[in-house]
Amino acid sequence: MSKNNSVSVLKSKTSKIYKDNKLNNANFGNFTNNDYRVFLHLVSKIGGVDEEGKYLQSEQLEREHVLTAQEFSELFDTDIHNSYTLLNKACRKLMKTDLSLARNKSAEIWQINVCSMAKYNKKQGNITIKFTDDIMPYLSQVRQKFVIYNLKEIANFNSIYTTRLYELIQQFKETGYMIKSVEQLREIFVVGVKFKAYKDLKKITFNHACQEINDKYKMNLGYEEIKEGRKVVAIKFIFNKTKIHKVTNQKTGIEKNIYIKPKPRKKSKKEDDLVITNILKGQMSFKEIKDEPKHIKNILSKVLNKFKNN
Repeated sequence: MSKNNSVSVLKSKTSKIYKDNKLNNANFGNFTNNDYRVFLHLVSKIGGVDEEGKYLQSEQLEREHVLTAQEFSELFDTDIHNSYTLLNKACRKLMKTDLSLARNKSAEIWQINVCSMAKYNKKQGNITIKFTDDIMPYLSQVRQKFVIYNLKEIANFNSIYTTRLYELIQQFKETGYMIKSVEQLREIFVVGVKFKAYKDLKKITFNHACQEINDKYKMNLGYEEIKEGRKVVAIKFIFNKTKIHKVTNQKTGIEKNIYIKPKPRKKSKKEDDLVITNILKGQMSFKEIKDEPKHIKNILSKVLNKFKNN
């Protein structure tokens, strides 16, 4: 229940992320992938509609939320003891973080704090954070221009660049393409001049991110380089359009767009065998297949069976 307006927020069966487009393009400072996972997990607890399916104003939504190590461990398939450490680190990071956001159509850039309170409870194995009033309008649906996706969709991504690119794509999923300047990508990926050479920026950020997304989903994600002379100035990302169904709530008459989430890409037996062969030849370590958390046990079991049979 909301403390301010006594409104019942609808509890979804799936953890959904609602983010204003401006927040989706914001600079998240020195967040690691795990810091960002914690942030998104907390955002998914906010909700956005009441029990009748009506959009809630940002002031009607709860600001204070709790995330347990158990919840984090189960969703992101991490060791429970490691989850304690990750929550503790993220708690401190969230408290220190402010975001750079463009306001309206002006040239103004605002610095907005993420939360006004962050508490880590080692005994109970959880963190409690309170989002600021300034950021709440960017975490609700009322602005109309927002992205929405299920938290589980990004659970197996190992890189924050992959997660951020996947989020950006959601903003353009109806069109099937997205254009970002190289400078915009540097800002969103928070690399600055870290990768001065374009080839390094490409290799470490969006090229790897495209490969990881395609490895998880049937999106046919690719990109084209846009040049001015010989210099690459922008990237056009191309991907499958998302199918949309319009659904009308019978009680309220409110029409909503229901997006069909991308289909997961299943590993073939041939790909499994190649991974096993590379492990046996010493060309791949067990750590290198950690991006397939639900697949690891099956692969390792096959590897052990091969050892037994030899």
